[in-house]
This record gives sequence, C-alpha cells and structure tokens, in this order.
Amino acid sequence: MKSQAELAADQAAFWNGPGGKMWLASYDRIQRSIAGFGEAALAAAAAKPREKVLDVGCGTGTTTAELAHAVGPQGHVLGVDISEPLVGAARAQKLANATFEIGDATTHPFESEAFDLVFSRFGVMFFADPVMAFKNLRRAMKASGRLVFLCWRTPLENPWGLVPMRAATPHLPPFERPGPRRSGQYAFGDRARVERILKEAGFGAPSFRTLDQQIPMGKDVPEVLDNLDKFGPLARLFAESTPQQVANAKAAIADALKPHVGPDGVRLAGACWLVSAAHH
Repeated sequence: MKSQAELAADQAAFWNGPGGKMWLASYDRIQRSIAGFGEAALAAAAAKPREKVLDVGCGTGTTTAELAHAVGPQGHVLGVDISEPLVGAARAQKLANATFEIGDATTHPFESEAFDLVFSRFGVMFFADPVMAFKNLRRAMKASGRLVFLCWRTPLENPWGLVPMRAATPHLPPFERPGPRRSGQYAFGDRARVERILKEAGFGAPSFRTLDQQIPMGKDVPEVLDNLDKFGPLARLFAESTPQQVANAKAAIADALKPHVGPDGVRLAGACWLVSAAHH
C-alpha cells in the first residue's frame, strides 16, 4: 500500500508526463463527452460579476475561461493544476482576468479568505489526502464563500467506463484495482464518504444533486476502440499488454458495445454528483 506522499507523487508524474500528453491529444473528444456535465456544474456555481474564483484541477482552462467570462473584467479567476503541459495550454488562451498556477491544491499556498467561489469539474477525486486538500481549499474561501464541484458516482453507475473495462479485463494481464477510498476517477462515488470528508474539513452540510447523461463515445465502434488507445485507464493497460492481448480485449469490447450503437453513434450512460457546500 502506497503512502499518501507516494500517491501524490504518482499523480504529479503521470499528469506531467504521459497523462498530460494523452489528454492534450484527446482534448476535443474529451470536451465533447463531458460538455453537458460541465455546463450543469457551471450553471450551479453561478459565478457573478466581480467575484474572485478558484478553479481546482483547471486543466487546459476550459472551465476557467467560462468562469472568467461570468465574473467579468472586474472579477478574477485563478486556475490551479498539477500538470505543467495542461497549464501551459491554459495560459496560451491569454485570458485578461485569469491567471494559472502549477501546484497541488492540497498544499498550495492560496491567499487566505480570498475566494467567493471554489469550483472544480472532475478535479477533486485525485487528492491523496482529501481532508487535508479540502481544509486548504476552505482556508482559501471567504466566510461567505461557496464550494461547487462535479465528480463521478460509482463505477456501476457509469457504463461508459464499466462496459469497455469489464469486457477487456479477462484478456489483459492482472492489474491493481483502486479501492473505493483510494484516489482516482471514482473515489468520490460514495456519497457518505464525501459527506465525511467535507465535514472533517470544516464545511457546512453539503447538498448533492444527481446528474445522469448519455456520453458520446464515438461515431461508431471502430472510432471508440481507437479512442480507448489514446487516453484513460485502458490506454495504460494496453501499453503494458502484448499485441495479441490487446487484440483480444478490443474484440471483446467491440462485442460489448454493439447494443449501444444508435443513429447518433455509440453512447453510454454517465452518472455524476454535483456537490455544493458553504464555508461552515
């Protein structure tokens, strides 16, 4: 079992190495697949003119730009991410009322009591020490501030990830599956756990809203299989497998995807929590 420091180092190494490169290469497809979730989260956050906003796990700055537009020229948004390549892409937008910093939100020296809104679209599930991270984020919030973030629910509620993985697994070498309390994509699937984390970090009682949408995976099965090579957990597993293992896994995935092909391409269900909480 890795320590929290080792887990944090692994995340930083991945996102500053292959993870960042794969994300940038798959950027357009990823944005299309999660656009509906992101729009709902931004609407719930309701950033207002003149507000100061912190965007956690800002990536290439897509949500930062939306928030910057909402707060207007007299507001400001700070985007923070551990990935230098993604922050570099974000800075290239040259947003007049937004800045970007490379850092881990768990330990980043944010200005105290500075932000009206702390926002994150899929950026909070990877903290090695989530309680410490949210304590740091709460410290950065004004007493009147609000926290709004989007996270995936459980794997069973997310066929977009489960169906390909379940089909491929019997054909790939054994690998370690992260437990429900380990940082990772579905680490915040358990509502009770999220409530405990936020309570321990000092936040007021959070509210949870379920978001369920069909996720576009590709125009057809071959495109989905090609996409799985480029980013995500299967891309990493394929890189560690033999060509025959990968071929067998892809054949199994293709069979599993057939029932999900429709006139709009391949679509599978996705399920998120939209979580909101006050400073206290």
